[in-house]
Amino acid sequence: PLLQEELEHLNQANEEINRVELQLDEARTTYRRILSESARKLNAQGSQLGNCIEKARPYYEARRLAKEAQQETQKAALRYERAVSMHNAAREMVFVAEQGVMADKNRLDPTWQEMLNHATCKVNEAEEERLRSEREHQRVTQLCQQAEAKVQALQKSLKRVIVKSKPYFELKAQFNQILE
Repeated sequence: PLLQEELEHLNQANEEINRVELQLDEARTTYRRILSESARKLNAQGSQLGNCIEKARPYYEARRLAKEAQQETQKAALRYERAVSMHNAAREMVFVAEQGVMADKNRLDPTWQEMLNHATCKVNEAEEERLRSEREHQRVTQLCQQAEAKVQALQKSLKRVIVKSKPYFELKAQFNQILE
């Protein structure tokens, strides 16, 4: 009976694998169809608009990089906030341990001393992490500002071709979103 039950589980798992493989094949087919359709439509749009697309491409690439830099800045800010929070918690642990050591002035309790040593180490580690994350946040913020400045400069210098090529890049963004 146990063998029969396991064989039944195996058959069910095999059916599930076959079903999922069919779904995967359908998804791949759909992906290839959308990819070829998007390439065809983008080529047609590109033929209509001419060389303004290539002239505007640096602007759109700079926008993409600026967006990525902004996301990195947000991640670095979260890491910094977490590090500050950990540092504050570690300092609070030191305070509690110091209070415990001071509570009994006549004798030194090794448990409280151990807790104080451990808490002090945690404060030092948290301080290092806080400083490291602060420097990282400053670095990525500067990169983000540089990327934004580049976008602004390209937007000024390529204003006409950006407007002319906008339909192409909007269509491309739509296809990329569908394909993702």
